[in-house]
This record gives sequence, C-alpha cells and structure tokens, in this order.
Amino acid sequence: QVQLLEFGGGLVQAGDSLRLSCAFSGREIRNYGVGWFRQVPGKEREVVIVQTTGGTTYYSDSVKGRFTISRDNAKNTMYLQMNTLKPEDTAVYYCAATLRYYSDIMDYTPPGAYQWWGQGTQVTVSS
Repeated sequence: QVQLLEFGGGLVQAGDSLRLSCAFSGREIRNYGVGWFRQVPGKEREVVIVQTTGGTTYYSDSVKGRFTISRDNAKNTMYLQMNTLKPEDTAVYYCAATLRYYSDIMDYTPPGAYQWWGQGTQVTVSS
C-alpha cells in the first residue's frame, strides 16, 4: 500500500513561483502513473498535470507553459513546479497515483483513474 504525503503549499503573490512535493512511501514511484489535481470549494476536482510511467505528460490548458511535473526516483518524490502564479490558481492541490494502465493519456485525466491520494495542500495566490 502506497502512501502519499504532500508538502509545499502556502500564500504567495501573483507572479511568484511555488513548488509542491509529494513523497511516496512504501512503494517505488517509478511504477506509478501520477497526477496533480486541484479543487476549490463548490467545484469538482480538476486535473492539472498527469504523467504515465513512460513519461508521457498531459497539461491542462490553464497551466500549460507555467507548471511542470517532475519525478526524483531516488527520493521517491514527485514535484509540481508552479511559475507565474495567478489568483485563479488558488485551490487545494492533491497528488495522486495509479497502478492501472491506460493506453491513452487522456484516460489518466479523470480523478477516478487514481487509487491513492495525498492529503491536499492549500495554495493561495493573492493579487
């Protein structure tokens, strides 16, 4: 059973950068499809970035060019680097992992594709 533990949320100003971390315990991250999602009150959880074990990556249009995902297999940790943050990026951010295999990267984008979730971390961007 893998456990995901997130770090790195906080309050920043528009235009700032922030990096979130998601540490995997109990299993090797290299074996998992992974993703970052976010959620604001009253709305459904939405995909930010997802990545297959082979490295194929999907970026939502709202973060393309500003956010990137990376993995450090030695540390069993993945990261979400967020640059040029905007107030509309304010949300609780969640990391997620799945052992299921999907042939199409788009099948990794629904929250239901994931079996394990981090606890969530608040990111607030002030204008």
